[in-house]
Amino acid sequence: MMVEEVRKHLTEGIIPFWKKMRDDQFGGYYGYMDYDLKVDRKAVKGCILNSRITWFFANAYLLLKDEDLLAQARHGYEFMKRCCLDTEQGGVYWSVAYDGTPEDTTKHTYNQAFSIYALSSYYDASGDREALNTAMALYRIIEERCTDEIGYKEAFDRNFHEIDNDKLSENGVMAEKTMNTLLHVFEAYTELYRVSHDAEVGERLKWILDTFADKVYNPALQRQEVFFDRDMRSIIDLHSYGHDIETAWLIDRGVEILGDTAYREKLSPITEALTQKIYETAFDGHSLANECENGVVNTHRIWWVQAETVVGFLNGWQRHPERKEYLEAAEAEWAFIKAHVIDPRDGSEWFWEVDETGKPYEGRPIVEPWKCPYHNGRMCMEVIKRS
Repeated sequence: MMVEEVRKHLTEGIIPFWKKMRDDQFGGYYGYMDYDLKVDRKAVKGCILNSRITWFFANAYLLLKDEDLLAQARHGYEFMKRCCLDTEQGGVYWSVAYDGTPEDTTKHTYNQAFSIYALSSYYDASGDREALNTAMALYRIIEERCTDEIGYKEAFDRNFHEIDNDKLSENGVMAEKTMNTLLHVFEAYTELYRVSHDAEVGERLKWILDTFADKVYNPALQRQEVFFDRDMRSIIDLHSYGHDIETAWLIDRGVEILGDTAYREKLSPITEALTQKIYETAFDGHSLANECENGVVNTHRIWWVQAETVVGFLNGWQRHPERKEYLEAAEAEWAFIKAHVIDPRDGSEWFWEVDETGKPYEGRPIVEPWKCPYHNGRMCMEVIKRS
C-alpha cells in the first residue's frame, strides 16, 4: 500500500512540480517559491539546490527509465558546468544570480560534496564521461585544499583561503568542523565510489567511517555529536534527530557499497544504536521531532526530517525483520506526511515545517536554496527500490 502511494506521489506530485521550476531562459532551476506559491524568477540560484535537483532527476531516470527525466538532469548538469563551476580557481560557488553569474563565491566543502554526488549520478544515468571526470576533479580539490591532519575544513573564499563557517554553523555556535559536512562528503564519496570503483576514494570512505565511529559517535549517549572545534571536540550539547536517522541508513548503504566486512562489523552496531535511540527518544508514534539542545526538545516537524525518518526506519526493519515496530513507524510517518506535510494546494509540493499536530508554519518558502527534491524525492525512490 505505502509503496504504490509513494510511487504515485513521486510521479504525479514531486516530479511534475520540479519540472515546472525549470528555467529555460537562463538555465538551471528557479531558486525561490514563497509560501503563497509565487515563483521569484530573479532569485539567487543556490548551487546546492541545482546540484540536488540534477541528482534527483538523474536518479529518477535510473529508476523509472523516462527519457524526459534524463533530459531534465542534463539541463541541470549543463547549468552546473556552465555557471556553478569556477573555471579559474577551481571548485563550485555557493550561489549564482538568476542569470548564472557568480553571486556568492564562497567555496564550501559541503557544496563541493553535493556537486560530486550529482555528477556521479548523472554519469551513471547518461554515460557522459566528462561528468565523472569533473566529479573526480572536485574530489581532488576537497582532498588537497579542504583537509587538515584531523579532518575536513569547511569554509573558504574563492581562492580557498579559510574563512568563518557561518553557512553550516547554527544554534549560536561557530563550528570549525561539523557532522553534517562529514556526512555528506561520505555520501558523495559513496556515490563516486559506486560508479568509479576508484581505490583511493574507497580508502577515504574507510577513513571517514573511522572518524564517525571514533570521533563523531558518542557511545555513552548513543548519538552523534554535531558541531566541533578544529580538533573534533564537541562544542555544544545537541542531539540532531533527523541527522541521526539519516546517518544510520546512509552509513549502512556506504558500508554495503564498500563491501568491507571489517567496516560492516565496526559500523553496524553504531547504526543499529542510532536507529533504536531515535525510535525511543524522538518518535511519538506518528512523526519525528527536530532536535534537542541542552535538554530542550524542538518539536517542529521539519520536511526533510520526516522524509529521512521513513527511509531510516524502513532500513532498520529490513536489516532486522524481527523489529516490526520499525516498519510500523515508517508507515505511520508516511501517513503523517500524507496528511500534514504534503501541501494540498495546486502547484505546491511539501510544507517546510508543521507543528506536532500537523499545522503548517505559514510564511516558510516552498522552494529556496535548501528546499529541494533531494530528501523527499530520495525517500520515494528508496521506498520503491526497497519494496
